[in-house]
Amino acid sequence: MTLLKKINRVLLVLLVLLVCLLLHSSLLRASSRPKPSDHWKSLGHKARVPAERQPEAQPVVPVVICASEERIGATMAVINSVYSNTDASVFFYIVTLRDAVKLTRQYIVKTKLKGIKYKIMEFNPMVLKGKVKPDSSRPELLHPLNFVRFYLPLLDIKHKRVIYLDDDVIVQGDIKDLFNMKLKAGHAAAFSTDCDLPSTHEMVRSIGMQPVPQTTYMGFLDYRKEEVKDLGIDPRDCSFNPGVFVADVGEWKKQKITKQLEKWMEENYRNNIYSSAMAGGVATPPMLIVFHDKYTTLDPLWHVRHMGWSPDARYPERFLKEARLLHWNGPFKPWHYPAVHLDLWERWFIPDPSRKFSLVRPKSDS
Repeated sequence: MTLLKKINRVLLVLLVLLVCLLLHSSLLRASSRPKPSDHWKSLGHKARVPAERQPEAQPVVPVVICASEERIGATMAVINSVYSNTDASVFFYIVTLRDAVKLTRQYIVKTKLKGIKYKIMEFNPMVLKGKVKPDSSRPELLHPLNFVRFYLPLLDIKHKRVIYLDDDVIVQGDIKDLFNMKLKAGHAAAFSTDCDLPSTHEMVRSIGMQPVPQTTYMGFLDYRKEEVKDLGIDPRDCSFNPGVFVADVGEWKKQKITKQLEKWMEENYRNNIYSSAMAGGVATPPMLIVFHDKYTTLDPLWHVRHMGWSPDARYPERFLKEARLLHWNGPFKPWHYPAVHLDLWERWFIPDPSRKFSLVRPKSDS
């Protein structure tokens, strides 16, 4: 019995020692587990400040922009103007067609833009089948990428809010100021109303811009059609330009904005309720219908437009300096000639390393 008791005591001591070793090992592993900052260091990211006082991560400003092969240089000028005028962390979602993916990537990696954060996304034009007719006097308005703005939730965007920019704009202000604007409750987007700045309209009239840009729904919808009359929209209501806008992606999904836009595209395909020969082509009218009285208004200086409406009507220099964003909407683009205020656009232009895109300029007499 004495021997049995001794064996039991030894086993008990060994069991206690084993438990102690297990507890010690567990505590050691917990204390050596890497902290978040250590993990980022292991991935090659240098810590900017001491670990004991980490600031909050800088919010990312996501920008959606399209890059067509024919206008690739214009897209890069927009990106350059955004990137150069802010200290914010900007992420560019660059949407293109399959044949321009390689060209887009090369333009970035072989120029000063190689430092930007971006993702190239391929748009499938088949989603437009049965929604767009090839009947425009300006074929560029029917380019598939012109309708990317309708499909924001389908682009696999990882942000709750995004900025959409046309490729014929230049940003002179800090893009984070536009991004941080407040959207009204229940609004999926913010646009610049065509009645936003009386002085702009006075300026348009004073410089003799012809034809005068449309500012009401009458200029975009065919009010002779019953489908348009049934909308109950006053033809004198102010229109807006969808070439620049801030979008709440969650609200866009909640309200099924894309489905609504497709509905009116299909309606026009069947019944011609608006025409591409009208002021804004075929991309603007669906936006005007779906967002009527349901959008927040942008600061007018964040969308100074009609720069491409006339080849010789110029804005006052003082007004242009105050503008945060310039838009050459219209047929007279700044990479072509004639066009106005070319210097304001060219300062952001980066030559195409592949030389496929080039500026059109008058030949020198010399």
